[in-house]
Amino acid sequence: MPKANTNEKKFVAFLLGLRDSGESSKLGEEAMSERSAQTTDLFIIGGGINGCGIARDAAGRGLSVALAEMNDIASATSSSSTKLFHGGLRYLEYFEFRLVREALVEREVLLRAMPHIAWPMRFVLPYHKDMRFESDTPTSRLLSLAMPWMKGRRPAWLIRLGLFLYDTLGGRQILPGTRTLDLRDTPEGAALKLHFAKAYEYSDCWVEDSRLVALNARDAEIRGARIMTRSKVLSAQREGDLWRVETQNTETSAKTVHYARMLVNAGGPWVGDIIQTKLRSNSQDGVRLVRGSHIVTRKLFDHGKCYFFQGTDGRIIFAIPYETDFTLIGTTDAEHDDPSVKPECTPEERDYLLNFANQYFAEDLSAEDVVWTYSGVRPLYDDGASSATAATRDYTLKVDKAGGAPLLNIFGGKITTYRRLAEAAMDKITAEVPASKGAWTAGVALPGGDFPVDGVAALVAELRDTYPFLTEAWALRLVRAYGTDARHILAGAGAVPDLGQDFGATLSEAEVTWLMEHEFARTAEDVIWRRSKLGLRLSADQVATLEAWMAEQRAQMRAAAE
Repeated sequence: MPKANTNEKKFVAFLLGLRDSGESSKLGEEAMSERSAQTTDLFIIGGGINGCGIARDAAGRGLSVALAEMNDIASATSSSSTKLFHGGLRYLEYFEFRLVREALVEREVLLRAMPHIAWPMRFVLPYHKDMRFESDTPTSRLLSLAMPWMKGRRPAWLIRLGLFLYDTLGGRQILPGTRTLDLRDTPEGAALKLHFAKAYEYSDCWVEDSRLVALNARDAEIRGARIMTRSKVLSAQREGDLWRVETQNTETSAKTVHYARMLVNAGGPWVGDIIQTKLRSNSQDGVRLVRGSHIVTRKLFDHGKCYFFQGTDGRIIFAIPYETDFTLIGTTDAEHDDPSVKPECTPEERDYLLNFANQYFAEDLSAEDVVWTYSGVRPLYDDGASSATAATRDYTLKVDKAGGAPLLNIFGGKITTYRRLAEAAMDKITAEVPASKGAWTAGVALPGGDFPVDGVAALVAELRDTYPFLTEAWALRLVRAYGTDARHILAGAGAVPDLGQDFGATLSEAEVTWLMEHEFARTAEDVIWRRSKLGLRLSADQVATLEAWMAEQRAQMRAAAE
């Protein structure tokens, strides 16, 4: 078994759910009194990408920060995206040029900061004459007036114009530009129906979304923030110039009181519920919940590019190489009324995605080809749009100072612009709670990302040279998850048995220990679906073994702490 971390007491407290969030029932009253005496600059509700991104930025500027997440970090929207860092090509049809430009600029900033969990990808957009706009986009309405004979179709010249803007709005140093692709007798065309002869190929990027959140949370903690998972906010109220926040540990039921100079509501799908039920605010700002569902199928094509498919209904979907042996297809846009109802890919959404993909792929797909589905809820700012698809993907930040201590509510946002959202949030936060330092996150690597954008192959080779027992696939998985931190996970191992228990699919005791100690993982689900996607490869028996082992570790550390 790997040796215990030297900072054992800290990790013991974390694994018990005691660290800053609550304190076994035995210590509950003492902890309540102790915590009530502490005041932080910032208290953040929500452990998704927006909350963790703001926590990291704020801690790096010298503010004292506490963050409470009622479940695991990235347990909702931030682990259920389409996994893309992209500018949002289709948002050009809505004339959201600022959002697209900001996202395009961010792609390359983020690639440099996280080359282990994000990488460039080429997108193939097959063209055919029946492609159509959604009828309610500004571009569609404009062309219907100017060119009524087109009857809503997307002409080739307009697609090329959009791609030209996409190439130039944000500037490019790393990513190649658009080119026209002949699909005949090419790997890209081999998987498609024969009548697709032409495509446009452009650049965007892939990102491991839930790992992005974990690394932001970890870096925030390294810089001094308190990250409290399984810590539900029961209430928050102003007491003069401070916020009084009461949380409850969802595992021990222990309650804790916190005080903060400013409160940030980054509750994602629950942002509106927090405003109404936890803060009891009369704010008129609302959130529109839009469910996006995805399906994962067996591998459908033998190249590493993504397909961008446009439907006759005006919508678009992606078909993306996924976890080496699979293909990810998504997403849908459907209204979702209640954040407390877990989003699931409905049979109707699954069939919609299959039928959409079957308009393009040469080999028809059926429900039997689907190996996994997932669904997430996007918390969009309610701008009164006529449809879920038309609702803005831009973020909206609202400061409320009525009644004393300031509150910042976060609406919307997307993975690609999370760092810019955090900077914009900090502009509003530091106007109320001054910080000792200014903006700093641009170009600063996340944990494990301190190597060149094109350095993955070299790092894989280094690991295999140092640890000859690693296969190519195993080493690549570790690099893609942990970057240079893979060295710490493997440190001292001369053979596979030195990594401790083997849980299957190259998941070792050493890796799980790292995830529990450094990345807030507490359950098998945390490990196999959010810190990785090994749930696609592990059997039910293997998952049960992992769950039992993690429970035993928590029990042992609980006993050591008593």
